[in-house]
Amino acid sequence: MASIAENISALGAQIRQAELRFGRPPHSVTLLAVSKTQDAGRIAQAWAAGQRDFGENYLQEALGKISELADRIPDNGIHWHFIGPIQSNKTRDIAEHFSWVHSVERLKIAQRLNDQRPDGLPPLNVCVQVNLSQEQSKSGLALADAPALCEQIAKLPGLRLRGLMAIPAPCDDVEQQRLVFRPLVQLQEQLSRSLPHLDTLSIGMSADYEAAIAEGSTLVRIGTALFGARA
Repeated sequence: MASIAENISALGAQIRQAELRFGRPPHSVTLLAVSKTQDAGRIAQAWAAGQRDFGENYLQEALGKISELADRIPDNGIHWHFIGPIQSNKTRDIAEHFSWVHSVERLKIAQRLNDQRPDGLPPLNVCVQVNLSQEQSKSGLALADAPALCEQIAKLPGLRLRGLMAIPAPCDDVEQQRLVFRPLVQLQEQLSRSLPHLDTLSIGMSADYEAAIAEGSTLVRIGTALFGARA
């Protein structure tokens, strides 16, 4: 079984190869390690291997790891990303402990994150989650509703709107994966003309990250291929 460090090295090489193959600038795609269900020790191993960005879905689990690793890793040594559904009663802890939030789908949540972001911290980086496959089981707003929410979030001083995020329905066909991603890419290009900080496309996971890179992803969220299958 490959080690976490070996997996990070291999994934990095595969991402760089995909950038080259699809004409993307070198190092234009960031690897976000999805560390939900992984303990602090395994996250520390990934950090020691050079990984700096980690994504968490479950707030209480994440807070325990953030606290434990604060004593083991230098200040600001990890960039914590919240990538799970957000309930109103969770926004204060998210605003206080994370650098990024990828799963904003309602103005109410954005306003709470803005109001609860501590004054001593830089603006919270935010992505708006879009439900590309219109699945009832998934979070995210409709593609057509995303521009209005983006315009509203861009006015909140405690937040920095960075881009769009999506989790499409599973599909094994690479060309179909690309077709599903494409409307989000086109919307990102459209919005970036008037929203200068909009530079992030958070699309692509273990099963479809090459298609996402081909379409313009700037951040791929990888868990299984990095840490191994979850128990």
